[in-house]
Amino acid sequence: MDHVLATPGRSLKHETIREYVRTLIASEEPGTPAPSERELVQRFGVARMTVRQALDALVVEGLLERIPGRGTFVTRPRQRGTPVLSFTDEMGRRGKRAEAQTLTARRESASESVARALGISEGDSVIYWRRLRTVDGGPHCIVDAWLNEVILPGFLHGTLPDSLYEELGARGLRPTWAEDIFGVSGATSEESTHLEIERDALVVRGQRRAFAGEAIVEVSRTAWRTDRFQLRLQLGTQTTD
Repeated sequence: MDHVLATPGRSLKHETIREYVRTLIASEEPGTPAPSERELVQRFGVARMTVRQALDALVVEGLLERIPGRGTFVTRPRQRGTPVLSFTDEMGRRGKRAEAQTLTARRESASESVARALGISEGDSVIYWRRLRTVDGGPHCIVDAWLNEVILPGFLHGTLPDSLYEELGARGLRPTWAEDIFGVSGATSEESTHLEIERDALVVRGQRRAFAGEAIVEVSRTAWRTDRFQLRLQLGTQTTD
């Protein structure tokens, strides 16, 4: 999808609407409905896309959250878990060397499911990045990541970063918490080739939504070789005497 350059008038309207909504929700309780797109379109006499751009900016900031099928609301505080480590950091803690090979990196339009997961609108521009992750030179997993291009301008220009989380951190967006789901299923033909496993061998599949505060900064799917997958969890509260 090509970039659309906003005219000064449209940019001013977008900023005006954003700041209006920001002021409106400043004293509201978490869970309070935000003004609807229709209401804002009527109030400011602008296109729905301009209103959506303003609300998207507040979602990225973590002030608003979209709940599919219900609407947009003032963000609720969430419980924090253990620190979120990048793949590179996790392997480093185990004394191993992690590297990445980019298989695909492109700009594309968000599908319905990707848009819902990222908290953006279907058709918005996203970055799709597929990598083969290796550990000490051997294939370990394949990671498909979708990133909101609005918060990562210029990401695809020049050399791609070695670590996604380090790049996010440099932009003040390093993930502070995440939602992970795991399962097991057969590998695809392409996965079998890249991971150097037998066709239809089982792989561990993970889905992640990573957040910096309340802003969704990454949606990803990972396929691990079962013989090289290890999950480490910290349960309960760590105390000292």
